Amino acid sequence: MSGSLSPTLVFALGLFAALWLIAGLWAVGRGVAMQRRSAFVAGQGERLASLIEASPQLPVIVRGDWRIEASDRLGRWLGIEKGVRSFDELRGIDCGLDAAGHDALRQAIVGAQRGAKAFTLSLKPQGGNRTIVIHGGAAPAAVGGPGSVLLWLSDATDGQQALAEARRDREEAMAAFEALSGLIEAAPFPMWFRDTDLRLALVNIAYVRAVEAAGAAAVIEGGIELCEPIAGVSAAEAADEARQAGSAQTRTIPVTIEGERRIMRVVNVPLAPVGGRTIGIAGYAIDVQELESERGAHRRFAEAQRELLDRLSAAVAQFGPDQGLVFANQPFRRLFMLDPDQVVEAVPFARLLDTWREAGRTPEVRDYPEWRQAHVDWFARATASEEDWLLRDGTHLRVVAQPTPDGGLLLIAEDRTEQVQLAGARDTLLRVRTATFDNLFEAVAVFAPDGRLHLWNQRFRRLWSVDEPTLAAHPRVDALMNGLADRLAKPNQISIVQEVIRAATLERTQRAGQIRFADGRHFDFASIPLPDGNALLIMLDVTDSRRMESALRERNEALEAADKVKTAFLSRMSYELRTPLTSIGGYGEMLQAGYAGKLSDQQQNYIDAIMESVGVLGRQIDNVLDLAQGEAGTLAIERAPVDVRALLDGALADARPFADGEKVELVGNIADGLGSIEGDAARLGRLVAGLLDNAIRFTAPVRRSGGRVLLHAHGDAKGVDIIVSDNGPGLPDAVLAVTQGQQAGTATGGIGLALARQLVAAHGGTMEVLSEKGQGTLARISLPRGA
Repeated sequence: MSGSLSPTLVFALGLFAALWLIAGLWAVGRGVAMQRRSAFVAGQGERLASLIEASPQLPVIVRGDWRIEASDRLGRWLGIEKGVRSFDELRGIDCGLDAAGHDALRQAIVGAQRGAKAFTLSLKPQGGNRTIVIHGGAAPAAVGGPGSVLLWLSDATDGQQALAEARRDREEAMAAFEALSGLIEAAPFPMWFRDTDLRLALVNIAYVRAVEAAGAAAVIEGGIELCEPIAGVSAAEAADEARQAGSAQTRTIPVTIEGERRIMRVVNVPLAPVGGRTIGIAGYAIDVQELESERGAHRRFAEAQRELLDRLSAAVAQFGPDQGLVFANQPFRRLFMLDPDQVVEAVPFARLLDTWREAGRTPEVRDYPEWRQAHVDWFARATASEEDWLLRDGTHLRVVAQPTPDGGLLLIAEDRTEQVQLAGARDTLLRVRTATFDNLFEAVAVFAPDGRLHLWNQRFRRLWSVDEPTLAAHPRVDALMNGLADRLAKPNQISIVQEVIRAATLERTQRAGQIRFADGRHFDFASIPLPDGNALLIMLDVTDSRRMESALRERNEALEAADKVKTAFLSRMSYELRTPLTSIGGYGEMLQAGYAGKLSDQQQNYIDAIMESVGVLGRQIDNVLDLAQGEAGTLAIERAPVDVRALLDGALADARPFADGEKVELVGNIADGLGSIEGDAARLGRLVAGLLDNAIRFTAPVRRSGGRVLLHAHGDAKGVDIIVSDNGPGLPDAVLAVTQGQQAGTATGGIGLALARQLVAAHGGTMEVLSEKGQGTLARISLPRGA
């Protein structure tokens, strides 16, 4: 049994083991609980550290041995790269605190260590614009040991800047207030301020002068109002109305300013903070006397202007800033078919465009809304707009839109239909003129008053052989002509052309000349002054005319020579015929006188016929001789007094046998008292006899019965008129041409009438022959009394 354990021991051992197990379990539980608490405390510490790190304030502990406990933020705030562990490390050269700031902080910490005195410092680290505010005091015993100081650092940079800005704003506001006060005081118009009781509290010097008071204090104490009651409303009541309305109130009233009645615009403005109650009423008065006067003058000017616009032929309309029609003159109303009501109603411009479009008073466009908006935008433009409108009825309008300074629009429309038509006609005329110029036979050029070439035709260009660009440069006449001198046979003649053009442009005189080109062509030229100050140069090719003129001159000389030969021949023949005729007449007279014995009746008739033929042939020879002498200009007239009545009676007596033989009635109607004239009696006798002979001769073949020849004569103190008329068939054209001197006589009647014309002219008279086919002929001779 000695080797076995007793139950007591076993129980004691079991109890010990149980207790040990319980103790172990308790220790394990306690350890787990402590671990959990430790983890909780560690987490709580991390949260507190994070909270402190995120806090705008930084805690710093400065221990009694000047060691520092702080986070890395302290180095960043002070611009120190490495962590700060001692107080001396807060001081640096380009970073940290400067010497003064470091010493100030040291003194404050020493004071806190010794007397537990709290302090506040504001420091600026070097190398930045940061401002740090430090609140310090003795550290609690749980935080640091004896002599420790707890510092709370906060970044006050933004706050300090805001404070500085607030100070600057306050200073600026005060300066602005002072300036505003000075401005109000210096304002040239009265200004005032009323308190909540509507009593005057402040007035400026202009107010004092306006009411003629001693000073601002006297105005305020006496309550001197600038504006007297108008329509029962006093100045204070007007200010109260502004306060009740909560907005500025304006009145235009008469006010006495320094003893003078003026029109003033008085404004009362309630003053109140945003959303607050009114603290007072500010007021001011502006002198609008000149403005009202100018406004009245402007109104009168506008009325006069509108009356003037009504008298213009152009269509004019005015639109206000609201784009409404304000005024339209009569031409505008007629052109755009406006009713007076549309002007009174101030119809908007856009609506008028729609109305005009419906009436066909706007041009046809593809996109009307866009066109309409573009024209409404005229009001907003800075410059005038100009357009041409072609209406459906063919009317052409020139439209000008001028924005006005007040935001309105002045619209001017001019009917240019007639001008467009005239321009078309003018263009047509210009084309016609150009075509006419180019197709003229003459070379034509127009020179301006300054001597420059203005117009020319193609013949002018081809005549001078000048290219078109040279003429298109409009050269001066001297430069142009100097370059063309070599075209002339005599180059120096170009100065004649220049002088003619100069005379037409400067002296306004017409001149002409002749030139010959080197190729043998001849030209006549002339310069003519035109009404517009230009000069017209015309050059005509007369080469063919010159050649024809030369040929005609040569032919004329030949004809004159032949005429001289003819005259000489006639004179010679007359004399040669007169000699045998004289012999025949002489022997006939001897036979009639009975020198050869008595003649039988039949022989006597033969001799009478011979003598009559001798007389007729003698007169014809005399006529031929006189005609030849007249054409040669050698006809001699023997002037002596001639009894006209005896001359005419003799001519009637000589012509009566011939008239009776031809069965023509010969009638004489000779007035009494014809008197005498100076002339050649023989030739005048042949003149009248020839006229009677021709009248009887041309009447007899047609009118075998009823033929009649009349000799009429009458006279006055100046001369005698002798008229021979018949009722024959009229003179042939060839004979009538002789009487008018158009050709020489070739027939018997022609010789007689031609000779009659020359004899009358030799006596200083006139002869007129009138003849009508089938009616007869009338010859009138007018002879003067004297030579």
